[in-house]
Amino acid sequence: MPTRFRPYLCAVFALVFVAAPLSAAPAEVPRVVTTIKPVHSLTAAVMGELGAPRLLVDGAQSPHTYDMPPSDAYALERADVVVWVGPALETFLQRPLESLARNAHHVRLQDAPGVKLLRTRVSGTWASAHAGHAHGGADRGGDGHAAHGGAGTPVSGRGDSAIPSDRIDPHIWLDPANARAMVRAIADALAEADPAHAEHYRANAAKTRERIAALAKDIDERLAPVRDMPFVVFHDAYHYFERAFGLNAVGAITLNPQRQPSARRLHAIRSQIRDLDARCVFREPQFAPDLVATVLEGTPAREGVLDPLGAELDAGPEAYPTLMRRLAQSLRDCLGTS
Repeated sequence: MPTRFRPYLCAVFALVFVAAPLSAAPAEVPRVVTTIKPVHSLTAAVMGELGAPRLLVDGAQSPHTYDMPPSDAYALERADVVVWVGPALETFLQRPLESLARNAHHVRLQDAPGVKLLRTRVSGTWASAHAGHAHGGADRGGDGHAAHGGAGTPVSGRGDSAIPSDRIDPHIWLDPANARAMVRAIADALAEADPAHAEHYRANAAKTRERIAALAKDIDERLAPVRDMPFVVFHDAYHYFERAFGLNAVGAITLNPQRQPSARRLHAIRSQIRDLDARCVFREPQFAPDLVATVLEGTPAREGVLDPLGAELDAGPEAYPTLMRRLAQSLRDCLGTS
């Protein structure tokens, strides 16, 4: 190469190296997989316009009966972050996390700082469940959780709970204070996986937490007229919601929706409805309504619908607040009419 061209080539290379950082592609957003619609909704709210997490348990499916298709297995294999409640709910996910998503960051929300866990109830009737209930923040600790005693006393998460793993009630998102703690944990995990957008995640989380606090206040006011009315649920999924808002649930047709209740159990809950003058029995869209119809037979109770997962809702950041409002409205509609 002629000597006279060398200074010009050096200048060209220098310009290329100086300009390269200015044209670099933006930081890639992590691939996020979530399990159920409420968790997906909270995660989507934190991610905002940066991207959308993938949802595994969609539509009218239930995590109790979910069977993973190959497309979801592929998504798990490619995931950078997996957000789930924990083995108390998504038992189907334990092995795939170890085999397919072993390199992903696992966010187990039942262990998130600030999440308060409740024990599963061992009986399907809770005649005295309403005694001493506080509601809507009127008797709450500094973390926003209702302060109660008894078998359902909340304990901190983070894996140091005194509750055995097989006795944890996994429906943690139905307490708005837990949902706020979950949002913070999701934001922290995403910020760790994607430091370039950490401030974005944390800003979205702060807005979402404020919105959930306002949502809880609105629901508390909406449920105030029916707080003392006794009712029965299909399965024991609403302990956190009952506790957060001081509701008077007196029993469940089944403690575990995967197990068919015995004839004796159905007779007992029917007697419970009569003895306690339960105003409503609530079924769920994920499960056949036959058992609820059987229990209602010969009683004055009405039939309502409660959906703890948002089966009919569109997935996205609005699903969680819509789910919670619908729970409140269903309870008020069925319990509030004479």
